[in-house]
Amino acid sequence: MSMSALESVKHRIDELNTQDPNSEYDGVTMVPKEWLYSQRMSTRLNLFQPDANELLQIAAHGQHIMRWKSPRSDYPMTKAGYKQWRLKLAQFHGEQVAKVMAAHQYPESDQTRVKDLLLKKRLKKDEDAQALEDVICLVFLEHYFEPFAQKHTDEKVIDILRKTWNKMSPTGHEHALTLAPTLSPPLQSLISRALS
Repeated sequence: MSMSALESVKHRIDELNTQDPNSEYDGVTMVPKEWLYSQRMSTRLNLFQPDANELLQIAAHGQHIMRWKSPRSDYPMTKAGYKQWRLKLAQFHGEQVAKVMAAHQYPESDQTRVKDLLLKKRLKKDEDAQALEDVICLVFLEHYFEPFAQKHTDEKVIDILRKTWNKMSPTGHEHALTLAPTLSPPLQSLISRALS
């Protein structure tokens, strides 16, 4: 596929994500929340793996496509409910990205590959799935860790940090440790405690 097909798919994902009724501050102004997330994912992927293939780029950009259409509140507020929501969400994201890809003449095999990446199939064994997971974790640390930490107890935050760390590859760990000094001292302290 040509670069124009890739850019067309990313542009369409952006168009869909600008419909998000939720907004977030990007450092300058308020913008649609999931549009901002897709920009952050693509920026981080480019830093993490500059030579990432097209399908990994599409998966990263479409990771949260139209996420607001499947709210957490639609599922029971239990651990099982959370897991069910996350699985349905990954399937939904895969289906939506596949529709966009189909409209831009990507073959079904490529659509299936992106769906599998978004479902995190064969994590730790599939380099692209692992790279996507690393990027997700790095974007969380850079942009979403602080608001998360403000809402939860230190114990809960440390538990989540450990789970996040365990999902990452050695290369992901290197990038996370490079990122850590840019965070506030309280967040750095939580990371140190989680990794000790």
